This record gives sequence, structure tokens and C-alpha cells, in this order.
Amino acid sequence: MNNSEKLHPGQRAVVMGMGVTGRAMLAFMLSKGVVVSVTDSRFFQDLPAEDQEYLQQNDIAFEGGGHTREFMAAGGFIAISPGIPTDLPILEDMRQKQIPIVGELALAAPYLTERVVGVTGTNGKTTVTALIGELLLASGKNVFVGGNIGTPILSYLESDEQADVLVVELSSFQLESAGMFSPHIGILLNITPDHLDRHKTMVNYAAAKMKMFAYQNQDDKAIICSSDPMCQHIKGLLTGQEFYCFGDDKSECAARISDDGVGITLQGRVDSYNLANTVLDSYTGKLNSCAAVLAVSLLGCSKHDIEKGLKSFTLARHRLQHVKSRGGVEYYNDSKATNTGAVLSALNSFSGNILLIAGGRDKGEEYGILKEVILDKVKELIVIGEAADAIVSAMDQDVNIARADSMEDAVNIAAGDAISGDTVLLAPACSSFDMFDNYGHRGDVFMQAVLDLPDGNEELQR
Repeated sequence: MNNSEKLHPGQRAVVMGMGVTGRAMLAFMLSKGVVVSVTDSRFFQDLPAEDQEYLQQNDIAFEGGGHTREFMAAGGFIAISPGIPTDLPILEDMRQKQIPIVGELALAAPYLTERVVGVTGTNGKTTVTALIGELLLASGKNVFVGGNIGTPILSYLESDEQADVLVVELSSFQLESAGMFSPHIGILLNITPDHLDRHKTMVNYAAAKMKMFAYQNQDDKAIICSSDPMCQHIKGLLTGQEFYCFGDDKSECAARISDDGVGITLQGRVDSYNLANTVLDSYTGKLNSCAAVLAVSLLGCSKHDIEKGLKSFTLARHRLQHVKSRGGVEYYNDSKATNTGAVLSALNSFSGNILLIAGGRDKGEEYGILKEVILDKVKELIVIGEAADAIVSAMDQDVNIARADSMEDAVNIAAGDAISGDTVLLAPACSSFDMFDNYGHRGDVFMQAVLDLPDGNEELQR
């Protein structure tokens, strides 16, 4: 991998944003002897108590309530958290002063000696990241699984953990400021509209994803979906690295969907994997399995171990999570479906007769792309939250729509209208922050509302 320079004692830096990643960057740089200051939009007294204590114990200069040019310009470079837009005017000012702007991946790059598998895409990246980790564990590898999925990669580098392979979920926000970071295997699952409130255009969004491949060399590998148009466009921009595709195309793809699972053709190796009776037995599950199985096959995992991992894999909570059966009606929680692409995948996991609960805070989505599949598969669309009007205005007049004032109200409407053989599905196509703390909180409220329906006294399983 191509790497930038390592940190050295006495360097000066400013961390912008004291969130989970900001704290990880701060701890990592302090361990390398960097003189670090912190600037945050929150005032000091509004930080979590442990962050206040950490700043005081380490005598770290702190600026709260905003970001001033004088404070930020005192750093030799600025380390930004993923949640901070890279086009803020103050960051443009810092660039004019020739002050580098970096993220956690750029800081980590010079220190990575392990094999790194990077997974990005609009949808499915958390599942594929976790699945690759499970398959590697089943193959006897010591594995770190993290990045956008949970533990920052810098926290791994600060720990005593010794992994053979690092599997990291990479968001577009992380990749914007990734510097010269490049994974040994980079996987691009798909690119559909998302985070346009931040990236403004699909071109900008795709360009952020493309940065994962920018510094790969001839020994590295790019794995890209063959059935996604924007992925195929990016394929034409790759230079130097080995290229593999996965998807429906049986003639070109090294990993392809079959009737009962996935098949792999790789370097004289031809394997098939039956996904019946696994949580991956759906079109989306098969597509995700193609990417994961191809990656671990390139890392030398055996068919026997891969089969073992596929059978033991379980989906994370809030991702097409079955909640209960009630009167012949199935209830599913897909609160993680925060964009239209994820909702399309969720709807295509069922044959029809769906009562869909959608809505939340708008992220610049084009809800009209859901219209065709909703007309085909959805009996009733129940809208909630700030984006309710935008969703309704994007639908066809033939779509049966109900409005709900709360998640509990939406569940009660669905339960009252559903009949045996129907599916009630929460797949919001929006972020959760208008009504909930996060998508997990939203999913929990949905599940509890389902479990509170008259015929069930179950408690929510945490």
C-alpha cells in the first residue's frame, strides 16, 4: 500500500469534532507525541463527562461553541471527524493557508502492516463487512472488524490486538478525507442516491467512494458490482490494480448469483455455495454473499471454512430483522434502510402484500424511484415524520397512503389493515433524527410497538 508520512513528536495538530472518531484521533496522536488542541461546536460543559475529564487530565487546549480561524490555524494540520463537511468555509480558509486537512484513515495509513479489506457502498456495507469478518473467523484468522461499523481503526492501532486481517466499513464521509489510505482489497457494493444533503450531487458522492481505489497498486484488488451502473462507470476509471466483479453476469463475474446461492470461479477454483436455510437466502443476501465470498477466497480461505461461516452468520439488529408473527402477518424491522436504495432492496426481499412504514428526516432523496416497486408490492404506504409530505407528493395517485402521528400510531394502523399473508415492514428511506436518537432507537420503538399489540406480551429482546 502507498502510505503518507508517520507522525512525529512535537508536531502540532487540531482535532475538529470531539465525537467517537475525534476522540480516537486525539488519543492516537497524543500517543505519538503530537501536541493536540480540540475545537468543537459544543461548549465544554456540554461534552460528556468522560471527555471533559480526558481533556483536563491531558491538559489539552479546547475551543468550544464554534471554530475560529485563529485557533485552527495554530495547528500544523487539522484532523476532522467524518461528520464534519469538508467544504466548510473555515476549512477552505485553512487550505488557502496550506494547512492539510486529514481524517482518521489518512492518519492510520502509514501504520498499517496487516492486510486490509475495505468495504463501501450505499447499502449493504455493514452486512458485508460483518460477513467477511465471520468467514475469516471461521477460517481460523485473527480478525479486526470495525471502521464505520463501530470501533475506529485508530483504536485498533492503539490496542494490543494483533490481527491477521482488518475488515473495515468505509463511509463516503470517511473516504473524503482518507489521504493516501488504500486497502489491499477494496469492495464497492453499489452507488445509489444518499447523503445528497452533504455531497450535493451524485458525481461528488461517487467521487468520494472512488477514493478507496485511488492509491491501490498492482498487488491490490478491486471488487465491484457488475449490476450497478455507477459501479460500472467507476470500473472504467481504475488503473493498475487487479479487478474482479460480482453479480448476475455468469460470463464475466468471478462471483455470481445462482438459483440456490452463489458460485465462484477464481484462479482455477470453481466453488458453489448453497444459501438455503440461511439468513442470506434472498436476492440481496446472495449479492452480499458474492462480494464477501469472493474477498475471502482471494485471501485463501477454503470452501469448507467459508460454508461454515455462511451457515453461522446472523444479520445485525435493525436489518430486515424479523420481529414476530401475529395472526398470519409477519412484522419486519429494517430501520437501517435510511435511503431509497436500501428500501428497494428490502421490498425486493418479499413477494408482495406489504404494508410499508416510511418517513423521517429527509436527506435529499428522490422518493419517486420507489413508485414502481411500491405500486407492484405495497398494499398500503404509511408515512411518518418530516418527510411525509415529500414522500406522498412523489407517489402515484394509485398508491394507498395513510398518515401516522407516531411510530406507535403507524404500527396500529398497519396491524388494523393487515390480513393473514401480509408483511408489515419498517423501511423508512430517511434518517431518524426528527423523532428518534438514531436508527437503532427508531427500530426499538417499532419493535416494542409490535410486541405491544393485543395478542403479544413479549418483551423486546436486546
